[in-house]
Amino acid sequence: MSMRRLLSSTPLTLMAAALILAACASTPPTPPLPTGPGSGGVLRDWRGIITPYDRDRYQRVDAAWTLALQQARRQAGSGDLGSLGALIDPRAGRGGVTPPVGDYRCRTVKLGSQGGETGLGYVVYGWFDCRIEMTANGLKFSKLTGSQRQSGLLFPENDRQMILLGSLALAEEPPANSYGQRPERDLVAVLERIGDRRWRLVIPWPQYESNLDLIELVPAS
Repeated sequence: MSMRRLLSSTPLTLMAAALILAACASTPPTPPLPTGPGSGGVLRDWRGIITPYDRDRYQRVDAAWTLALQQARRQAGSGDLGSLGALIDPRAGRGGVTPPVGDYRCRTVKLGSQGGETGLGYVVYGWFDCRIEMTANGLKFSKLTGSQRQSGLLFPENDRQMILLGSLALAEEPPANSYGQRPERDLVAVLERIGDRRWRLVIPWPQYESNLDLIELVPAS
């Protein structure tokens, strides 16, 4: 039977069904959506989870660097700012950012002052304990000791950066694990590798004290 005779004798509903099946067969399957917290899958799309407030802070990270460094260089501070090297260089990020799982030594450097000219321009703290571990949802960073303890999940972004969405625990509080539930404790950070065995978390516009927080990480062993 010719194609013309087949089409003329085929009911319109059957023709429509055949066309739909042909289109589906030629269209590649839609990739699965990124999984959400608690789903047991690795999180890959931080843009679908970040809060509007943290998105704004992330988008203004360059402004945080500029203001914080200006204040740090102009105002008195605590610690040796000149010894930090690449840690306080906004352009120091390298490729191969993904950190190995394990225990780390970490220290916090606060740059700039939310109090303007009346506050310390910088504070360099001592070393504390941190950890990078693999969880069901992907890599997780945790600062284990100190009076301000950040923790959160690390999302792949590109070869030079990972994005952390996390929370802050203060004083004797239990470890923070509640991103998006307590806005006053939420944080967004950019993880960068700045040396052969050296990383930093860049936290723009933190809730307390400074205008930019840096957490330096080096493997404990």
